[in-house]
This record gives sequence, C-alpha cells and structure tokens, in this order.
Amino acid sequence: MLPGRREFLAGVASAVVLRPLSAVAEQTQQTRRLGVLVGLAPSEDTPIALAFIKPFRESMRSAGWIEGSNIQIDYRFGGSLADLSKTKTSAAELVALKPDVIYSQGLPATLAARRLTSTIPIVFTQLIDPVGFGLAEGLGHPGGNVTGFVVWDFAIAGKWVQLLHELMPDLAKVGVLFNPDTAPYAPGLISAAKETDRGVEIVECRTHNDTETEPVLSAFAREPRRALLVIPEPFTNGHRDHIIASCDA
Repeated sequence: MLPGRREFLAGVASAVVLRPLSAVAEQTQQTRRLGVLVGLAPSEDTPIALAFIKPFRESMRSAGWIEGSNIQIDYRFGGSLADLSKTKTSAAELVALKPDVIYSQGLPATLAARRLTSTIPIVFTQLIDPVGFGLAEGLGHPGGNVTGFVVWDFAIAGKWVQLLHELMPDLAKVGVLFNPDTAPYAPGLISAAKETDRGVEIVECRTHNDTETEPVLSAFAREPRRALLVIPEPFTNGHRDHIIASCDA
C-alpha cells in the first residue's frame, strides 16, 4: 500500500533533516539533538500537532534515530498567526538549546528561527515560496543555513480550478476553504485561482474550528453550480473527516 500524503511528507522531511544529523554523527558518537518547532499548533495534544508529529517520529525511528537512545528531540509549539509572540519565544528557546538541527513547520516558525541563528541548520516543511520570503537564494541552491522542500507553487491553484471546471463544465462558483490561522499562504493561492480566466467566481470560505466549518459549508452548499476547493494545510489536514462529513450533510 502506498503511504498517505501526511506519511509521505513526513518521510521526505525526515530524510532532509537526517542529512545534517548524519554529517555530525560521522564525527562523533554522542547523542544528537534535534529541535522541532511545530509552528502551526499551540500544543502537542491538538489534532494539527498530532498529524504532524506522529508520522515524523515514525519516519525517524524507521531511519534508526531512536529518542532517548541516539537522539534527543526537543519540541516547541507556536499557535495563532494573529499572535506570533509564542512562536518567537519557542524559537528562541530552541536556539538557546543549541541543537544540531532545527526542523520547523510553517512560514512564521521558519522565519522566527532564521532571524535568531545563521549557523544552526534549519529544515522547513509546509512552506511555499521560500525565495520570495527571503529564506533562500534559490530553489536549486538555497544557500545559507536554511533548506527544506516546497510542497507546491502558487500557480497550482489555477490547475485546481481547471480540474474542477473539467469535472463540472457549467461550474460557476468555487469556494476555497481554509483556516487563516494555519494557512498564511492562502492569499497567494486565492489570487492565483482568481487569475484563471474561466468565468468562475472564487469565494473565500474561512473557518477557525469545527463549529465554524459547518455553517460556512452549509451556506455555500445553497449556491448553484458550485464546487469546494480545500487548501491542504495543517487545520484542514487535521480536520479532514469533519470537513467531509459536513459536505455530506
């Protein structure tokens, strides 16, 4: 069975993280230290954090890195994009621990860590346009101490709308569902979707929790010739089952 998207991303991310860790491990047999900054979740017991940490831990173990044995992993958390003070504090705590590598989730966490250190390797995930945000000199040669992988480019939103239009030729309206607190890149995707010249209206469907999701989707469901586009991001990934159930209701 092929791995799911979350498991695949975690596997790729851990592979990237392992490069600087393995380089250091070749020089010493000491236990390595990894700092993980889960920038889009306020604590470890939230669905967003669980969806991020669980497959990452499994991938690390599969690669031979065992917590409490040959590696120590320190986790810190961020939270709402409306208040980045916790993210900045968590980044400062990790940098102060002087880990061999920092693994960061999302744009705010990566920016916060990068502003505090230019020497500790930083590996990012769930981030797009690192060049535009000044984190890398180029995609092929990032330079500096920051690297990682880009999930997709803004232009893909146009492809998503195109696919929906092919599935529904008389499509008139596309609702874009996302949580503004966990998808800082949503405006770029929505802008790209609106540039698609197919006579389709793009409607923002914002939600912050399950309670908000139901009425948002219920209201959009009353629109004729409509389709829903769910931006892949921490909130929608962690609440996928509830979103699907709300669409079926």
